[in-house]
Amino acid sequence: MLDYFALGVLIFAAIVLFYGVIAIHDIPYEISVHRKHPHQDAIHVAGWVSLFTLHVLWPFLWIWATLYREDRGWGFSTSPKEDSARLQLMEQQVAELKARLDALERQPPTETLAARD
Repeated sequence: MLDYFALGVLIFAAIVLFYGVIAIHDIPYEISVHRKHPHQDAIHVAGWVSLFTLHVLWPFLWIWATLYREDRGWGFSTSPKEDSARLQLMEQQVAELKARLDALERQPPTETLAARD
């Protein structure tokens, strides 16, 4: 009787472990679905591939899935207002530098050491 109970516990543990691994491997895909990631299908397929590589790819899939958010995209860009303000500032700096360069080029050349000797 105890042998059958132990066998039942062993089979139950194997089934829970099997389905647990499958549920865990799908977490990056679920994150990508929640965030409306543009590469959802690729993350899902890579998750299945990760099952056969002993989850070596899984941490990278997690990072890949969490990089994107619908409201800010990949998170590396700024708002258009900030971009236009920064662009105007850079254009102003370039204009100032051009004016300084033109002023320096208009100045007469100074004596060189060779001309004094």
